[in-house]
Amino acid sequence: MPALAPFSDYLQMHRTIGVSRGVLVQPSPYGTDNSAMMAALSSGAFPLRGIALIDDATSDKELERLHSRGVQGCRIHLGGNNDEAILASLPRVAARILPFGWHIQFYLDASGRPDVDRILLSLPLPIVIDHFGMVPARDGTGSAGFQTLLRLARSGRCWFKLSAPYRISSLPPRYPDVTPFVHALLEAAPDKCVWGTDWPHPNSDYIPNDGDLVDLLPEWLPDAASQKRVLVDNPAALYGF
Repeated sequence: MPALAPFSDYLQMHRTIGVSRGVLVQPSPYGTDNSAMMAALSSGAFPLRGIALIDDATSDKELERLHSRGVQGCRIHLGGNNDEAILASLPRVAARILPFGWHIQFYLDASGRPDVDRILLSLPLPIVIDHFGMVPARDGTGSAGFQTLLRLARSGRCWFKLSAPYRISSLPPRYPDVTPFVHALLEAAPDKCVWGTDWPHPNSDYIPNDGDLVDLLPEWLPDAASQKRVLVDNPAALYGF
């Protein structure tokens, strides 16, 4: 079980690094009990949106309640023993959330499923890929896993979270082998990339300094136009800020 990460610590971290709005992603240990996230969204303490975990037991009324508090999508975690059942359920999930204008955020290993782009692009809504699709940075942009990401990027229907480089690279604090991934995704989908800290960095052997992650931005986004796009305009479009 990850260590406790109080909402007050989250707000302090954001204000320290100069972030003025955020997106809360429901963590797996809480399952579909989104109450902690909902309390934060309802607090009015900070401009926030949310990504929920739902299942077949989540009622339509609950989906409406989640949406009313600022939830903009749901998260799907692939990489376990139940993947085939999860993939089979995606059309049903998409049909339920489509009326709310939500997207589906995927945590997946693109290297292990190089054909997953066909499945994801069959869904009638936007999709978001977490943490560079968990493609090991050492494999490079020519790897089968990263080529899957590029096909998704060129579709015009997939978004990418430029986050958690420490999950795919063992070269902190600058992660030079991740920078080519960032630049390739920005070239393929400049209007579909957003940035995030992944705080409080759960289930990770290495806990980065969030200031170091911010310091990477000039290398990842070397000009003012790309910085404004990824840090301001793209998240406003994706999350409805």
